[in-house]
Amino acid sequence: MEIRTLRYFLAVAREENMTRAADALHVTQPTLSKALKSLEDELGKKLFTRHSFSIKLTDEGILLRNRAEDLVSMADRIEREFISLDDITGGDLYFGLAESFQIRYLAHAIHSFKQTCPGLRYHITSGDTEQVLEKLDKGLLDFVVLVETPDAGKYETLLFPEADVWGLVMPEDDPLTKKKAIRVDDLIGLPLFCSEQSWENDIPRWAGAKMELLHLEGSFRLAYNASVFAKEHLGYLLTFDKLVNTAPGSGLTFRPLTPRLETMLYLVWKKYQTFSPIAERFLTQIRTLFAK
Repeated sequence: MEIRTLRYFLAVAREENMTRAADALHVTQPTLSKALKSLEDELGKKLFTRHSFSIKLTDEGILLRNRAEDLVSMADRIEREFISLDDITGGDLYFGLAESFQIRYLAHAIHSFKQTCPGLRYHITSGDTEQVLEKLDKGLLDFVVLVETPDAGKYETLLFPEADVWGLVMPEDDPLTKKKAIRVDDLIGLPLFCSEQSWENDIPRWAGAKMELLHLEGSFRLAYNASVFAKEHLGYLLTFDKLVNTAPGSGLTFRPLTPRLETMLYLVWKKYQTFSPIAERFLTQIRTLFAK
């Protein structure tokens, strides 16, 4: 199975049309059709269902697309890394990021790094712990930022300088805005929004035995999307401070939880990882910045 053939396959899967895919790849349609037929023969599975004016993936085709995307991404990354081996002022860095106001420290580190490495190119993927760690384990990312303690047996970590503070985001006309801080009893019986990861790991640390009295109305991976629902009085959002706009006039208000609930942020990479030169230099610099 060749990387080129996987590129052909992904182009057809994306375009859902053989002619458009051939044009995008700058190959003839017979060449493309022959390559895909050979791929199906090699795997022993039908990858496409062909219709009059479109092509759809079969279940086997969907599985291959998910795997092929990772393989092609890895091939592209290897090629870029070898091209940049002799370039001491540039190269590619790959990050997977959780949502946090503390990401500003990473942005500052990248900005500072670009002063000495103007050829730096950085690539950002956002997601929860499961999503970004999967890509890190596959070698598709150099570093990830997590909001939960990583497995010390598998990963090296660098602690961010501050912690994120938990609170409740609600419409600015809600009665709970009259409180200076939110207690567990204030939330009993209310529709709550939160990420699944935090609902399972963070909120129980705060709610304790009363966790079973709290109701998760809906789970969101992105705080901004949840805040839109909260603004429409569909529920109350449990999230970090400063992730969404709660300034006067925004229609939303933030109140911290009490007792105070905090979550630390970690920069994470694989143990015994062989870094590219640019990644090694970046790690050295961000260690220095975080130590100040």
